[in-house]
Amino acid sequence: MEEEIDTPRDTCSKPCGPLEEYRIPDYILRPDAQQVIVDHAPQCPVIVFINSKSGGQLGSSLIKTYRELLNEAQVIDLSEEAPDKVLHRLYVNVERLKIEGDILAVQIWRTMRLIVAGGDGTASWLLGVVSDLKLSHPPPIATVPLGTGNNLPFSFGWGKKNPSTDQEAVKSFLGLVKHAKEIKIDSWHLILRMRAPKDGPCEPIAPLELPHSLHAFHRVPSGDSHNVEGYHTFRGGFWNYFSMGMDAEVSYAFHSERKRNPEKFKNQLTNQGTYAKLGLKQGWFCASLSHPSSRNIPHFAKVKVMKKPGGQWEELQIHHSIRSIVCVNLPSFSGGLDPWGEPGTRRINTEFTLPYVDDGLIEVVGFRDAWHGLVLLAPNGHGHRLAQTHRIRFEFHKGVVDHTFMRVDGEPWKQPLPKDDDTIVIEISHQGQVTMLANEPCKSKSFSDPLLSHGQDSHHNDHSDEHKNDVDDEDEWEDGRRKFGAADTFKLPDEIDIAHLS
Repeated sequence: MEEEIDTPRDTCSKPCGPLEEYRIPDYILRPDAQQVIVDHAPQCPVIVFINSKSGGQLGSSLIKTYRELLNEAQVIDLSEEAPDKVLHRLYVNVERLKIEGDILAVQIWRTMRLIVAGGDGTASWLLGVVSDLKLSHPPPIATVPLGTGNNLPFSFGWGKKNPSTDQEAVKSFLGLVKHAKEIKIDSWHLILRMRAPKDGPCEPIAPLELPHSLHAFHRVPSGDSHNVEGYHTFRGGFWNYFSMGMDAEVSYAFHSERKRNPEKFKNQLTNQGTYAKLGLKQGWFCASLSHPSSRNIPHFAKVKVMKKPGGQWEELQIHHSIRSIVCVNLPSFSGGLDPWGEPGTRRINTEFTLPYVDDGLIEVVGFRDAWHGLVLLAPNGHGHRLAQTHRIRFEFHKGVVDHTFMRVDGEPWKQPLPKDDDTIVIEISHQGQVTMLANEPCKSKSFSDPLLSHGQDSHHNDHSDEHKNDVDDEDEWEDGRRKFGAADTFKLPDEIDIAHLS
């Protein structure tokens, strides 16, 4: 079967223009390169990060094509070098050149755009690194769909089919990147805390090897200032969704099978078919012994929400049949489905509104099984809407389950839980924003940009001011929210202040 490939289509073509508009001189990328004189600064300088292991052979083909068109040093193979090391080298070198009076370096830094090609986990890896830089104007990011679900690219108009890799397709994509619109999206911090287990650590169990997103989700060391004595604390971040329950278990089975037999997973359509078969096998379409009712969410955890900053925790009443809960920030889940949908204006219950990617709120949706999930395929279909909230926490009942499955931005893991602990808590809270690049038509809605919102409502008026001035209340989770941890290796020399780069 041939690989299904595509190139993002705009309502009108965007010319690529001269390739010099995208190239970055070698001496800016590599401190050991000889400085050269350039007539003018590139209009759209890009750094391209590509996961060569994504998309079958497409990742390697994309690297080859981009390196043929651009400076080879500005196209990074993520299987060879991590993004935090690349950006560390670049930013330190730019600061050195800035001190020496190099105007070109400063201009490139201010206009630089990032491109990341891979699955959602790869994109989230780069988002985590950029978030940890905490710059006043971080470089915006365009995503190339090179995975199975491709929810992040689809949310911002870049399509969900794997791309063509020839030079004309890449030039077309560069033209779209140059003309793309910047859009802010909320970042979300995830923290899991439990008493130090008596029978050894309860480390996350990834499917055979650590997914990219789990580089951020890790246990803080005992000497860390964020650690609480007598407890194990894990933390990380996400931008699209966090899910817990049966859907994460099916995803875990898929990733495990792909790691065991990678030769069977070189085609996007085949991957999606295998995913559906595993859903059947795991009992996602019907009740089965592999997923007894005791593992339905309400049976092993209490769910609470804080709807506004500084508000009170409220317990959610969740139907006993809910097997998966999804906390979603973007309008794309499981390959382009929108679990929240668009609440009608004639609803009697006016509590729920249109979802925005930059409003400081996350949408919480429940699913009973895959048949329930199939309603997403129908016009105006959606899951069981539970809440729109600023923070959410899961408080686990003691001894009910010894593990659960979780997933962030397409990457699943199995989370062991101590049997004798009644203090296990997962909390998700708002943690700043990152900047994405959006192509037309953009599926995501922004209340701060009327051109991307497709119709405002009272939600904007009620929440915009409080989110702009949002300062989280001081509590036990405050330290954990300060850093995602995706770029722990990012260390700048003491004499360099990265804030000056913004």
